[in-house]
Amino acid sequence: MLVIFTALISGSSIFINSFGVKGIDSTVFTFLKNIIVSIFLFAIILGFREIKNIKKLQGKDWVSLIIIGLIGGSIPFVLFFRGLQLTSGAGGSFIHKTMFVVVAILAIIFLKEKITKKAFIPACLLLIGSFVLLKVNSFEFNDGALLVAIATIFWAVENVISKHVLKTIEPKVLAFGRLFFGSFFVLIFMLVTKKISLVYSLNFQQFSWIAISTPFLLLYVITWYTGLKHIKVTTATSILLLGSPVTSLLSYLFLGTELSLMQALGMLLTVVGTILMILFLEKKPYSEPIISTA
Repeated sequence: MLVIFTALISGSSIFINSFGVKGIDSTVFTFLKNIIVSIFLFAIILGFREIKNIKKLQGKDWVSLIIIGLIGGSIPFVLFFRGLQLTSGAGGSFIHKTMFVVVAILAIIFLKEKITKKAFIPACLLLIGSFVLLKVNSFEFNDGALLVAIATIFWAVENVISKHVLKTIEPKVLAFGRLFFGSFFVLIFMLVTKKISLVYSLNFQQFSWIAISTPFLLLYVITWYTGLKHIKVTTATSILLLGSPVTSLLSYLFLGTELSLMQALGMLLTVVGTILMILFLEKKPYSEPIISTA
């Protein structure tokens, strides 16, 4: 349920960000959101008196957080947004939606997740549903598509690593580390590319949109990492595909965007595929009651 809530937040956030990101450099937008949310997360950790969870981190835990910040909170964002500038939005988005397939392969190899052959059916439904919903009329694997694919692989690796380190690191601490160190690496990139001055050029309206989108990111990372701790990473990343139907529905309801019959079919396939993926991967075997009736 937490990850389903994450997907709903994701779909809503993409809809909101489609307005707020206009006129703002994507790197600056990512940096400011990440650093603000990391501050809020640290305040939450202090408020709930969970600072002990940070103090107990060992050297290898800090290394894991830095790696997650690098490969999840910085590099892929730069690659992804640059890739979208060089390829079609629909094609780039579809490549990103294939992340759960990469995650599944990595999870089988490195996390020893057991994925049944039946999961192939909902996987196909999810891919077909995304293809139809995003209206991918033609696809060209150009330089932009390659950058998006590399970013997708980075995020897939990050999610697999996150699933592993959640055994020893609490979800809110992991979320904080991912955003804090991610912001640090994005800041370095901005300094090297001389984009840091763009932060000072933002007007009140642009800062307002960043402030509006910040709570979405905060809720996203908290629900995502908390939910990921308890289910397979393959299941979790599959559920995230529900974000696309949410974005499409919001665009239809509030912007009057045309919703074709084929897109409605894509939504249905995505929902059905997600439900089946949950059932096939997370269904627990029946066990006898622990308490004896004797």
